Amino acid sequence: MNTLTSDNRPYDAGGGPAAPARRAVAVWLFVCCALVFAMVVVGGVTRLTHSGLSIVEWQPIVGTVPPLSESQWQETFAKYQLTPEYRKVNHAMGLDEFKGIFWWEYFHRLLGRMIGLVFLLPLLWFWHSGRIDRPLTLKLTGIFVLGGLQGAMGWYMVKSGLVDDPRVSQYRLTAHLVLALAIYAAMLWTALDLLYPGASATTARQARLHRISWIITATLAYMVITGGFVAGIRAGFAYNTFPLMNGHLVPPEIFMLDPWYLNFFNNMAAVQFDHRLGAWLLAVLVPWFWLRAKRETLTPRTRFAITLLLAMLVAQIALGIATLLLVVPVPLGAAHQGGAVLLLGAALLVNHALR
Repeated sequence: MNTLTSDNRPYDAGGGPAAPARRAVAVWLFVCCALVFAMVVVGGVTRLTHSGLSIVEWQPIVGTVPPLSESQWQETFAKYQLTPEYRKVNHAMGLDEFKGIFWWEYFHRLLGRMIGLVFLLPLLWFWHSGRIDRPLTLKLTGIFVLGGLQGAMGWYMVKSGLVDDPRVSQYRLTAHLVLALAIYAAMLWTALDLLYPGASATTARQARLHRISWIITATLAYMVITGGFVAGIRAGFAYNTFPLMNGHLVPPEIFMLDPWYLNFFNNMAAVQFDHRLGAWLLAVLVPWFWLRAKRETLTPRTRFAITLLLAMLVAQIALGIATLLLVVPVPLGAAHQGGAVLLLGAALLVNHALR
């Protein structure tokens, strides 16, 4: 039963927002999740087209307006011509070619600003109209703060490439990707909590399924991190064979760097092997998990989530193999990066349904 607070704000008898308010907030969060997904895909295109260093300033407000006149374009291009990337890599680039990489980075940043507004303005309205209680307000404010940190991390990443070696740090790129997926996961989980506020009654066997689902999610997180380093050092352009790596199950160059631990971050052989290892683990874990789940009495929502997880994994592994064999074409590379977001979403749906 819904009640009203002293100022006519809708709350249910338990003190939380009423069901219609919960649904409205959940829908808004799903929209924000879709925008973050688009942001990750555009970020992949930006990286693969080497567009990320085309805008050499971070101007959150003024930078919203792109160059509008020929003189403004020339001024923006002149700033880029001072960068090591232009001098060492793109010294033959003309203005028209520069516009091609500029627009990808500009759209990437514009999408980030849009996500900030789409998140903040409804958040303020939901808070002002009493559709979210204090705990939820604090949680959503924390997600907004993470979004601000993500913008700062993006610029911190770009700055690492505006130096003598015109490549962004693989550590900062991975942190940028992981933070984006953490924001996506926090919004998705919060939306699911609003739609399905009660925990499901489970048996001991279903509780074991829940633990396995979190192991799968942890393995997926490992995959995302290693994928960030694959992208950061462009390891996808090496060892373009499958299932072996240039004829080897374990490439002989895997520990060629000294000290040994640097291989996990700087060595193409080790980084790609780590990423493949995560894929193999998931290729075993998820079908086994699906088969175990078939023997349990589960809700239709839970069964759907588990089947979706398996289907998404098959699609993501297929995308990864195709991307590797075709030497990272931009559409496939971007789709593979977006697939990681959807696979994470499917894993979270399973975890939430089994909680």
